[in-house]
Amino acid sequence: MLTVAAACPHPPLLIPEATGAPGAGDGELARLRAACDQAVAALLAGHPDLIVVVGADPKTTLRAVEYPPDAVASLREFGIPFTAGGSPGPRDGPPVLPLSLTVGRWLLSRAAARPGVPPAAWCGVAADAAPAECLELGNKLAALAPRVAMLAMGDGPGRRARGVPGAADPEADRYDDQVAAALAAADPGALAVLDPGQDGRLLVAGRAAWQVLAGAAGQHPFDAVLRYRGTPYEVTYVVATWRRHA
Repeated sequence: MLTVAAACPHPPLLIPEATGAPGAGDGELARLRAACDQAVAALLAGHPDLIVVVGADPKTTLRAVEYPPDAVASLREFGIPFTAGGSPGPRDGPPVLPLSLTVGRWLLSRAAARPGVPPAAWCGVAADAAPAECLELGNKLAALAPRVAMLAMGDGPGRRARGVPGAADPEADRYDDQVAAALAAADPGALAVLDPGQDGRLLVAGRAAWQVLAGAAGQHPFDAVLRYRGTPYEVTYVVATWRRHA
């Protein structure tokens, strides 16, 4: 059953190799990284038997794809010299994780030196998976071990980045408020009703993963902490943790 969960975003800029020389946004980026590190620490503090990392996977048309433990985390397609877990070169080599799971793997690797880190399962979810499919998948993932921790990787609206920087976007703001309120209140019902029709209009990359989290949580009560909410690069990033009531 799901006992603890975290929601984190997956911008490539979280990984230091992507940032290059220090720049003006470093302070905000440091705060975002720190919030993500705190969220992962909260997962491990729950002493799970298994960590399930879930994120959108534009490479698949299936509802979900389970990646093997030796799957490669790479940002080569973004022109960033970051690779973990092997070489993405040969076609017959291990598969390459999508961006969401690549950033998730990097986040977990920062805590890997701690004793007692449990094994991880990697699940890529089709970006256009229907809400009912996401909820069903979450329910199944929560049953993989007696104590499951879920790391749900997802970004909020990115439409602002395609328009005038800093310009108001009421539709994106309403969506942000809905997601942030749901994560801050540990309200799986509010995540379950997110409209997949908004994904394309608002450039949302987190809806499917959040709804998998909703399915994993079910009707059980959780305490929640909203650790970060911001739009440092005109894309909304939210970090939150849930802990199931004893």
